[in-house]
Amino acid sequence: MRNFGLNQLTRRRWLQATSGSVAGAWLGGWFGSLASAMADSERSKRSCILLWMNGGPSQTDTFDMKLGHEHGGPFRSIATRAAGIQVCEHLPGIAQWTDRLAIIRSMSTKEGDHGRARDNLRTGYVPQASIQFPVLGSLISKESLGQAGDLPNYVSINSRGLFNPGMPPAGFLGPDYAPLLVGQDTDGNENGQRLAVENLALPKSVSTEQARARLELLHRMERKFLDARPGPAADGHRTAYAKAARMMSHEAAKAFQLDDEPKESRDAYGSSQFGQGCLLSRRLVERGVPFVEVSLGGWDTHDDNFRQVQNLCGALDMGWSALMQDLQQRGLLDSTLVVWMGEFGRTPAINPRLGRDHFPKAWSVVLGGGPISGGQIVGRTSADGTNVEERPVSTPDLLATICVALGIDPEKQNMSNVDRPIRLVDPLASPLLDIIS
Repeated sequence: MRNFGLNQLTRRRWLQATSGSVAGAWLGGWFGSLASAMADSERSKRSCILLWMNGGPSQTDTFDMKLGHEHGGPFRSIATRAAGIQVCEHLPGIAQWTDRLAIIRSMSTKEGDHGRARDNLRTGYVPQASIQFPVLGSLISKESLGQAGDLPNYVSINSRGLFNPGMPPAGFLGPDYAPLLVGQDTDGNENGQRLAVENLALPKSVSTEQARARLELLHRMERKFLDARPGPAADGHRTAYAKAARMMSHEAAKAFQLDDEPKESRDAYGSSQFGQGCLLSRRLVERGVPFVEVSLGGWDTHDDNFRQVQNLCGALDMGWSALMQDLQQRGLLDSTLVVWMGEFGRTPAINPRLGRDHFPKAWSVVLGGGPISGGQIVGRTSADGTNVEERPVSTPDLLATICVALGIDPEKQNMSNVDRPIRLVDPLASPLLDIIS
């Protein structure tokens, strides 16, 4: 196990040490040229699966336990595959994958409100009324090379509560980079309910040829009207219809048919919608989708924290560990970055209702797969868990790390809705180059 602390390489020393590497290329200012040269390489085919823990999971009861302290709670820790790393006893499956994980125990952010913190972690920026910042999935969708056949570049599974009403997830990037929402009325915590995309199949009375003819007729009828009214509304209308038509193709629809999987595979992921979502995420990255997020809600544990966390860990551990196993067996783990996080952590102190409250000051995130050098702990919190004592990591630091791990230049700019260029990640970001191999 390596524990990276406050010692930082200077820019010059890092460039010397990483000459020819991805990290060195990015810091040296010629990342764009390198990315173009690598367009046909394996690195350009990387995908990201974001396991989003909606509500903010307790770090003290998962990946940064405080055994023996009054803040520790009743859970025990267990040894893992990586020497020196311990996790909660209710995560036995993922404990076998810590050699492929980097556990960041020193996240330190400022937003303690669910909405503002969620937007901050998912866009990299503090919410502003005037600028519609795109979420990470939309940013990666735009930077990906082309579209995965008829499938979208960004799929959000169990997305209830993730997006603000009236605010487009893709922000100023526009509807081309908006997510396909699957199971948008659920948060992944339901068992036994089938996860599916609604209205993918044609009505039995309509043949494929008839559907194609009807779409062509619709395009001809509305072309003149839309051409005379250019703008976001017209573009969004065209994009929505085009995406819907592509999604109804046989190959695209087939990706969402989980019944095609062997029963043993489905059983390995579990019956929760989160587990089904993890299985679907594997099917999608296998088909070239660059960004998939799977949400598991219920982590806002102000009351009865320990019972709720134990139940949530059951679905989480089963789905996540099966995903890692499946990705490895199919040769996809080295090209797929897996990120586990929520909008903040929970207070180390246990409240009178046996719960834990919002706590952005010192919490945990986990990165694994892809080019992540596993078996590592990044940073350290105090014995009582209330402060970061070593290597604080900010939201921009984290998102810049994700971008670099995916072969994306975090300094690239997009034009915003206020006609001002905005970088993918705040320019003050310091990516965790130590954990990227």
